Amino acid sequence: MTNLLDNAAKFSPPQGVIHVELHRNVLTVRDQGPGIPPADLPHIFDRFYRSTTARAKPGHGLGLAIVKQVADLHGATVTAESAPNGALFRLAFPQSV
Repeated sequence: MTNLLDNAAKFSPPQGVIHVELHRNVLTVRDQGPGIPPADLPHIFDRFYRSTTARAKPGHGLGLAIVKQVADLHGATVTAESAPNGALFRLAFPQSV
């Protein structure tokens, strides 16, 4: 969760608002940054992948790969999409049995 929030803060403008919501078993993080270019979406969770827009920012391209790996280990899923005025990440935890 920290990596998702860190990314949202990194890509949002200085006075931007980061929306965080937990509804049932889904955590949603939406930023007010430039969004994710469609060509980058298939690679966004790959280790060391940095889009052209992200290369000017600090980091090594590991944060979202770690989110994906930890989600997988816990039976959760993580998705990313471009949303109006930013990016939207969803981390869905498995339902309790």
